[in-house]
Amino acid sequence: MKERLITLGCALGALALFLTIFVRSENAADARRDIPRPTSEERRGNGYHAAMSWLDQERTRTASLRNRFDRLADQPGLAPAGNLLIVTLPASVGFRTEEFRPLERWVRAGNTLLVLAALADSPDWAITPGGLASGDLTLLTGLQFERVGDTRVSDPVARMAAAAWGLARAQRGALVPNRPHAYLEGVREAVGLSDYPWRAWTVQVPYDGFVLSLAHSRETGEGALWTRPLGSGRIIVSTFGSLFTNRALGLADNARLLANIVGTTVGPKGVVLFDDAHQGLGAGYDPAKFYRDRRLYATVGILAGLWLAWVLGSTRLRMPVRRGPLPREAELVRATGRFLARVLRSDAGARRMFEHFFRRIGEQTSLSRETSAPPWEVLERHPRIARADLQQLKGWYADACAARRVPLTRLHNLIVRIDSHLDQPRH
Repeated sequence: MKERLITLGCALGALALFLTIFVRSENAADARRDIPRPTSEERRGNGYHAAMSWLDQERTRTASLRNRFDRLADQPGLAPAGNLLIVTLPASVGFRTEEFRPLERWVRAGNTLLVLAALADSPDWAITPGGLASGDLTLLTGLQFERVGDTRVSDPVARMAAAAWGLARAQRGALVPNRPHAYLEGVREAVGLSDYPWRAWTVQVPYDGFVLSLAHSRETGEGALWTRPLGSGRIIVSTFGSLFTNRALGLADNARLLANIVGTTVGPKGVVLFDDAHQGLGAGYDPAKFYRDRRLYATVGILAGLWLAWVLGSTRLRMPVRRGPLPREAELVRATGRFLARVLRSDAGARRMFEHFFRRIGEQTSLSRETSAPPWEVLERHPRIARADLQQLKGWYADACAARRVPLTRLHNLIVRIDSHLDQPRH
């Protein structure tokens, strides 16, 4: 009975340790999970639900893209051209290499890619362990970005505190047009919101490319909105990632900017696509929905109960003592041989085999035991030893002396064959 109680205590302790680690990991992820992602279904501040609903009311077709870009052309009801795809960076789901080539073909066919990269602003959803992957941004847009200047928080102590806990209140950054353009008609400024300190970024244009700067950041003077042609389509890049989110769409002229972009790029049968797949809303597996299902925890409870019952009732607390038979001499020799085969160099083993072989020949003949020269003359005069075997034996002897690899099994078989000829009487 005492042993059963000890087993029960150890089992409960192991189960408690597992649950503690499990709950702790979940709590550690709660802070990031509570921050809403910029998706079309999100109704809180960071989502695009307001922009999608507004476009639907204006009779502009919208859709949530739940698949990766390599299946973009298979989207149901999507026209070949005249569509707008809105991609927000950083993404919570990484891009795959095989996605970029189909996306490029789709844009070249006459569609528009709008990339909202959180560079000139730092909303809370953009603060990830890996940060914004510049490689993804470059592959999506064909442009390179690099940091310039310093954050808006000038005091070093305040900057460290803000980077760790965020700003006391969301700060605004303004996008101001450079010159008249169809995208900026009626737009005096557009506003992005930052929950954390941010740095200024500048664009690097590739040697064989062209990009048109449409607007700049009022705070830093650096460019903030660009457009470049790609085949029959176009790529638009903004360093303000929060322009069209629920909490920012009604500020300044943000809605006018979105309306101009949609009105200019979307055709009569075109669709405005929101990239939800790379923000965690995939078509297949939804981890948040999985962990919210009560059946998961009921299953875990049943499995834990069955495990405890098995530990207490079906396990042997004392294993029976089993004494195996002592190894035989052949097994010991075989085990020793396998050990030596792993650690002994083939050339060293071959030299030892030659020493024993030559010693046996010296004992059978009148050769002096003090000489160390191989008895090649004795072997060459023997009529039953084939010349090819003798030449092979000499070659392997030279390899053994030169510390080269020698096939020990074949050498052993050759020595046994020559020994059999030496034991036979001469006629």
